[in-house]
Amino acid sequence: MNLDYAQLHPDRVLDALDAAGLRGDGRLLQLNSYENRVFLVHLEDGGAVVAKFYRPGRWSEAQLLEEHRFALDLDAAEVPLAAPLALQGDALGEPPTLGRHGGLYFAVAPRKGGRAPELEDPEVLERLGRFLASLHRVGRERSFEARTRWASRAPGDAARAQVMASGELPANLAERWLDVVDRCLMAVQAAIDTMPDLRLQRIHGDCHPGNLLCVPDGAMHFVDLDDAVTGPAVQDLWMLLSGDATQARGQLACLLDGYEQVLPFDRRELRLIEPLRTLRMIHHSGWLAKRWGDPAFPLAFPWFGTPNYWMDQTAKLAEQLEAMADNLEAPPPAWDDGDYKDFDGDGFS
Repeated sequence: MNLDYAQLHPDRVLDALDAAGLRGDGRLLQLNSYENRVFLVHLEDGGAVVAKFYRPGRWSEAQLLEEHRFALDLDAAEVPLAAPLALQGDALGEPPTLGRHGGLYFAVAPRKGGRAPELEDPEVLERLGRFLASLHRVGRERSFEARTRWASRAPGDAARAQVMASGELPANLAERWLDVVDRCLMAVQAAIDTMPDLRLQRIHGDCHPGNLLCVPDGAMHFVDLDDAVTGPAVQDLWMLLSGDATQARGQLACLLDGYEQVLPFDRRELRLIEPLRTLRMIHHSGWLAKRWGDPAFPLAFPWFGTPNYWMDQTAKLAEQLEAMADNLEAPPPAWDDGDYKDFDGDGFS
């Protein structure tokens, strides 16, 4: 891990913001983030901002600027999120939102609070569907050129390589894990290949409830776009689903009911939920393997690298193989939303 990043002490954070035209009053609080270093910083003028220092080597300068451009596009379209502020000094972008200090890139955004959405409430899900459609409508207006494409087996292949390079996969379990991963990645690619006309666009990319906040008036906003990628719209829907199959289908129906009030949704993309879930599972193992040298990761994920972890992952990926096979053979889902109007968050009445 970059030494400067590991030694990002409060005085260095305040120095960076001061050079960018934002003078802190000395009070700051480090916020939870595995991938970046994020701080709530109180300013001398009485306000407060959130400063995010990016992990070195994760994203290129061009990729970071594309993240900021997407956020500014959304802000201009009045889609709620904490868009990066223009900075003074040695900042990049137009407007200059990407700061540089001591070899690190950083961004600063206004502080926005909120609470986790109540995803068991059908009205909340419908409102969330409209919100996601508004984000995707802006996402279609221009394309990413530098950021990751989440529409092939490539991210899984990269994760596979990271696991093998890490030495965290026990030799006696490697053959079984590699076999199921390779078969999964072939199935992922086969599923995507069935839709040669699949629409790809700028999406949030990491749309789980922890990255979404609600305020008392019911409005929603994303924490940031750190994992924004080029991919299909359904990637931003499936991670919001939970519970058993019946509950998940009901939740998805509510999301789509709201989504399609704003933007058409290609129902064929529902076939990609299990392939995309599989890709994320493999990617997560690669992410942990790649970050294992960061002291925060063994503390937060002590089970990673144990024999039980790899046996469990192998079994779960084998289940995903079956789910993808069943999914590929079935006709594209074409649900009548009217069949789901009685969804109450716990099933169907």
